[in-house]
Amino acid sequence: MKINNLLKIICLAGTLTFCSCSSDDDSTPIDQIETPATYVFERNGESSVSFGGQTTRIAMAEEIISALKDDAKTEANLDAMFAHVEGADDFSDADLNASDKSIRSKTAASRDFFSTNTVDATAIKETFDSWIKSQVEDVFPNWTTTASAGIAGVLQEGGGGSNRYVNAKGLELNQAFAKSLIGALMTDQALNNYLGTAILDEASNREDNNNELVAEGKNYTTMEHKWDEAYGYLYGASLDKANPNTTIGDDDSFLNKYIGRVEGDTDFRGIAKEIFEAFKLGRAAIVAKRYDVRDAQAAIIREKISEIIAIRAVFYLQQGKSALETSSIDYAAAFHDLSEGYGFIYSLQFTRNPGTNAPYFTKSEVDGFISQLMAGANGFWDLSPATLQSISEAIANKFSFTVVQAGS
Repeated sequence: MKINNLLKIICLAGTLTFCSCSSDDDSTPIDQIETPATYVFERNGESSVSFGGQTTRIAMAEEIISALKDDAKTEANLDAMFAHVEGADDFSDADLNASDKSIRSKTAASRDFFSTNTVDATAIKETFDSWIKSQVEDVFPNWTTTASAGIAGVLQEGGGGSNRYVNAKGLELNQAFAKSLIGALMTDQALNNYLGTAILDEASNREDNNNELVAEGKNYTTMEHKWDEAYGYLYGASLDKANPNTTIGDDDSFLNKYIGRVEGDTDFRGIAKEIFEAFKLGRAAIVAKRYDVRDAQAAIIREKISEIIAIRAVFYLQQGKSALETSSIDYAAAFHDLSEGYGFIYSLQFTRNPGTNAPYFTKSEVDGFISQLMAGANGFWDLSPATLQSISEAIANKFSFTVVQAGS
């Protein structure tokens, strides 16, 4: 969609309607915002979309979660991958090694939630550090030991299924790390950083966008770029980055994957399209200088991505609950589900309720859920189905879905 040809008008078919409104810099009535069929925006015949940093961080995250299952890795290896320094030989991909990007620097680092909350930001980063340390010190040395209550080791899923490597409380630390990163990196950066007005409207961004003043040496305005960076945390690894829903769920192990999983549930079908359409319309609204529409789309994205995380938290808790209720418990399968649920619960503190501009669950509330899951000396080994049901209901009650809908 060529920016020079974009109509400076607005019509949100089927969702919102605006009549005779004005942009910040133009008193001409605006009747319609023209949005492209795909996420393609151009200036002077060239793309104005860029989110390479997000693609890089997703690739780095993929490598580190794989490395957490390699018992030959040392704590120093894994720490270096998490807090990569430009030029360090941390990854298998030379381009990642050459990058100045890192995962740790953007973990719990959003402007809206953590710029004045360094205590929680530091504690969250240290939690990720602790999972790495425990994986190396507690799980790797017991790689061939059969796990049991209070003893780290390996459990094999029934019927010769996958091996699951757990700590003394039954938690797969690699799963806790991976699913928590969905919240602490991808969700926090998208919802609470790049879609926030503190970033989008920072300094002269709005004036520059009104005047189509591009960033130095770039083909985009700073505001356009910030919106695209939020987009990149969902679709940066997609095969078709302009039309990502054709492969949604298959392109990475993080937000993209679980948007796809929720989309595959008939109770929530259509959510992937809602998210993508909001990103497209919000970007088109920036081009049309309609910041009220931009912010309305940001609110939709925040609500729907938060819902994705909550749905998957309940789903995994319910899957674990069902496994624990069987007469012959498959602990490997049960603990795998519960470990994924643990990570999605941890991610709830990075969600964003557009009605309050706060997370749907505070860090304190999330820590309380985690304490219930890990209670006592043995954690998952002693966990009751009643506790899982109680947490599931508490999560679902904050949203418009039921435990039954999310848990099946």
